[in-house]
Amino acid sequence: MVDAAKEVGADAVSHGCTGKGNDQVRFELTFFALNPELQVVAPWREWEITGREDAIEYAKKHGVPVPVSKKSIYSRDRNLWHLSHEGDILEDPANEPRKEMYMMSVDPEDAPNQPEYLEIGIVSGVTISVNGRELSPAALLTELNEIGGRHGIGRVDMVENRLVGMKSRGVYETPGGTILWAAARELESLTLDREAMQTKDMFALKYAELVYNGHWFDPLRQSIDKFMEEITKMTTGSVTLKLYKGSVTVASRKSPNSLYREDISSFENGAIYNQADAAGFIRLYGLPTRVRAMLEKGI
Repeated sequence: MVDAAKEVGADAVSHGCTGKGNDQVRFELTFFALNPELQVVAPWREWEITGREDAIEYAKKHGVPVPVSKKSIYSRDRNLWHLSHEGDILEDPANEPRKEMYMMSVDPEDAPNQPEYLEIGIVSGVTISVNGRELSPAALLTELNEIGGRHGIGRVDMVENRLVGMKSRGVYETPGGTILWAAARELESLTLDREAMQTKDMFALKYAELVYNGHWFDPLRQSIDKFMEEITKMTTGSVTLKLYKGSVTVASRKSPNSLYREDISSFENGAIYNQADAAGFIRLYGLPTRVRAMLEKGI
């Protein structure tokens, strides 16, 4: 939009976000970041149309075809990653979503009675293949959405805390995203040590918060990207997942950079790990606990 405005010499851009949601913030912070001189026109914050029913009536009056009706008045947003549903009966958090509302995934109860196995290939933290076939990011996610959708994978029903202060209930479908997350997370458990995983999790939460709040072009978000690239450069390998009636289960994980050593972890005899060494470690590790207990008991 910003590029198009520059191309035609426009001094303003417009978006169709409501005045209650997060998207208005995301759009406008992006405009600010890319061209702070652009003016923003947001009709939902100005006109007399106050809700979806008013908007449907307006469209009907002016002959504008819309894919919703007052009987099915969900607000939906879709991209390659997910499909979101809001409004209609979902506005009461006590209501179960209707079966026919979902568009990307079948009901887990109606999913195939046989599981499907997928091998996900990852190089330096980036998924590159499905069942040995290398695909572009868009093609890969499209395929995983289709595969996961037919097994009822990736349904999320949640109440979120919007940036503008209110709570909102939404239902999301993200079959491909759920599969990718499960595979990446499992391979990280093999290739990252404890401190690295904990730090990555901490930054992941902050990263999600920044993106959710519209700070995609913020230097902090860009810096976290660099951190993630560095921390996952050894996360290479494959994960086999089992998809069955809404669940994603890890069946296998392999990596040439695995930090898991069977000769150390085995309950059988190990040449590297001497179990007798654990006693000294525990005494030192538990020293603060012992000192506090001694103080409390007057020892």
